[in-house]
Amino acid sequence: MIIKKTYVTTMPDKAGAFLLASRIISEQNGNIVRVNYNKSVDMHTLFIEVAATQEQHKVIDEKLSECGYLTATNEHMKYLMIVLTLDDVPGAVTPVLEIISRYNVNISYINSQENGTPQQYFKMGLLIEDPSEIKHLIEDISKICEIKVQDYEGSNEQLDVTIFYVTFANQMREILDLSQRRTNRVLIEANKLMQILDAQDKSPYTTFDYIRKFAKYVREKKGENFDPNINEIDLPKDIKMYCIEPPCGSDTYILVHDDELLFIDTGFQCYLNEMINIFNGLFDDFASMKKIAFLTHADIDHLGLLDMMDKTYMSKNCYDNFVLQHEGKPDFREQNNLHAPYCYLSKIISSYSIPSLNSFSVVGEKTDDSLFTYIGTVESAGLVFNFIEGPGGHVKGETIIVCEELGIVFTGDIFINIKGQSAEQKEFNSLAPFLMTGVDSDPALCKQAREAILKKYDKYLICPGHGPVMRIS
Repeated sequence: MIIKKTYVTTMPDKAGAFLLASRIISEQNGNIVRVNYNKSVDMHTLFIEVAATQEQHKVIDEKLSECGYLTATNEHMKYLMIVLTLDDVPGAVTPVLEIISRYNVNISYINSQENGTPQQYFKMGLLIEDPSEIKHLIEDISKICEIKVQDYEGSNEQLDVTIFYVTFANQMREILDLSQRRTNRVLIEANKLMQILDAQDKSPYTTFDYIRKFAKYVREKKGENFDPNINEIDLPKDIKMYCIEPPCGSDTYILVHDDELLFIDTGFQCYLNEMINIFNGLFDDFASMKKIAFLTHADIDHLGLLDMMDKTYMSKNCYDNFVLQHEGKPDFREQNNLHAPYCYLSKIISSYSIPSLNSFSVVGEKTDDSLFTYIGTVESAGLVFNFIEGPGGHVKGETIIVCEELGIVFTGDIFINIKGQSAEQKEFNSLAPFLMTGVDSDPALCKQAREAILKKYDKYLICPGHGPVMRIS
């Protein structure tokens, strides 16, 4: 069996020294796979990594010792080349050096220079006597700065996994422009998610690929790439409604009445500027118009614009969800261990910040176990809207909002018009069910509620949480 081993040799600083070592190795059919030498660090020390059988290594050891070249014979010694990205400020590298010293690791090579940016790149070659510590060393360094493993002896499965994690964290840092603290949080939650899905025999590599796709999809749709479907719908009583379907995030509905706008759900927070640009194009005096919002439920892909509303109406359970967030406690989604890691990641990816409670108004509270419970009425845009809270099959606090005068029902995510979605919407919406092991808190209960809605409101215009509006008959 071929084994890789790093030899630490001390050679005289004269011509032919390395040639002699090379001949000793080649005579035993050993293959030199890596050589590292840095005269500025140590003019005599040369690191040679050799691939050979155990018997061949034994003879190489003896021959190198005989000529006085061999100074270290630890057969478990491993070589690691890393590149660190540090702020270009005095003392930035000190915490890293303290970690390396704590692990009793020798630095065989170091190179750094200014590059005209706020960051500086340190390239280090590390010689590690205890390979079992490599994993922990990389993890500890990755908590304080970006680290890339450029070269290593990859015979250790745990080390391979660690480098996979660190590489993933670096990719997420770049996609989302994350701070070190948020990068660490992404890695923690991604690991939790992987463990959940691994227990279901789902590939950890697929898990991380889906997270990466989720992040790239959300961020790549910003700016000029934000191109939602916008439909203008004429309703009874001379009411005009706009349905804005983004490539990712919930539908946003806007009912127009004189100088008042009524919003039902408002998408992801990271698209705030893009949505305002759309509103300014739809309404001549958008900034000064009165803005009211109804919230069907408190998932973060439905509430990105709430801080710009004059008043937002919701169920008591929705309100309590935000109170939990303000108190730094897990909200209703996060209390589900299967959903929590995805929710934390979604907040980071979508730049979520907790909306203020100042403009929030509770319509009513569900106090029974009925499938649907009427909790209150709100008059807005010259119309009457009934708030009817569901059983929590999708998420606690879910509410359908019904206007009898218009013959319209806003279902939130209890019902989603999958058939009417665009190809890119379908692609994005396939990610969450995988990463959450399903988007519903109680799928059977949600299905029951969905069927009840479609049966009771079969003559109504149905406005789903995602996808275009539809009529059943």
